Amino acid sequence: ESDTASEISFQFNKHKKTPSIGSHSSDMASVSSVSGSVLSVYSGDFGSVDAQGTVEFALDYDEKNREFQVHVSQCKDLAVVDEKKGRSDPYVKTYLLPDKARMGKRKTSVKKRTVNPVYNEVLRYKTEKMVLLIQKLNLSVWHNDPLGRNSFLGEIEIDLASWDWSNRKLNWYSLKPRSLSAVNSVDHRGVMNLSIKYIPPGSLGKMCPKNPPSGEVHIWVKDVKDLLQLRPSGVDSFVKCYVLPDTSKKSYQKTRVIKRDTNPVFNHTIVYDGFHTEDLKDACVELTVWDHEKLTNHFLGGIRLGLGTGLSYGISVDWMDSTQEEVAFWQEMMSAANEWIEGLLPLRSL
Repeated sequence: ESDTASEISFQFNKHKKTPSIGSHSSDMASVSSVSGSVLSVYSGDFGSVDAQGTVEFALDYDEKNREFQVHVSQCKDLAVVDEKKGRSDPYVKTYLLPDKARMGKRKTSVKKRTVNPVYNEVLRYKTEKMVLLIQKLNLSVWHNDPLGRNSFLGEIEIDLASWDWSNRKLNWYSLKPRSLSAVNSVDHRGVMNLSIKYIPPGSLGKMCPKNPPSGEVHIWVKDVKDLLQLRPSGVDSFVKCYVLPDTSKKSYQKTRVIKRDTNPVFNHTIVYDGFHTEDLKDACVELTVWDHEKLTNHFLGGIRLGLGTGLSYGISVDWMDSTQEEVAFWQEMMSAANEWIEGLLPLRSL
């Protein structure tokens, strides 16, 4: 069924007495420390404000420092969010789309009680010029709310492939209503095609020579489609796997590296034994995709297969956060012993 396979033993009992295992203790359990905060372009509350007004900014690329610079000058005639007080507290936020995992967002300071804020700030991105030419700049204006319910005030999106890089002057742009395509562009990290199977202890019968004395979880990583491309030459990707709460070397498995391909085919099977049926409620299979480089690897996206209860053996853990799709996939495996369950799951920021 696959060209490579891994099989390791997995013991859960030792973790039930070790609450510290429930906390982030590896790069897998704490992917955010590697990837940075990759939030939706439209995080926050949209409110009921219609986009209006203009924003003045300029774009430049510093060849010497290999730095993309967004010079945010000012805004005029922004929408009023708090009509009773006649005020808005605006700030400007930028993304490079599609979000390349390491880029994240940039934002200016907040200017209070004004619909004509003056910033004169530079938002900087360390990136290669060739990478910029396959991206878009999304610049949006927001009202800052102390309780976190920020209101969208308008945006402008620029295709950097067609940008005139000789134009370094400040220019005015009309703010437009939100674009759902920008949301999808940030959130989409690719799709993993995989199958999973659970073999309960002794379920294959005494006559079967491969009847496992303890339960086994089989994970067949087939391929990934539409990965984020960090370089013009493509992406050199591989998949890491842990079964949380275990973040030890015994739990860690990985596929080979597929070079220069945004649609890599791995065809790699991993087998974890030592699973009792009750462990399936408290364990979480974490599969993450990485771009391989000599000095460091860069996180591209991942999935977590589990019940998503937020608890593992009675301990509160933030990695037990499976989405509805991931939970349904895991539940189907639990209810169909000894059968391969196949699925297509979107990669996400963990």
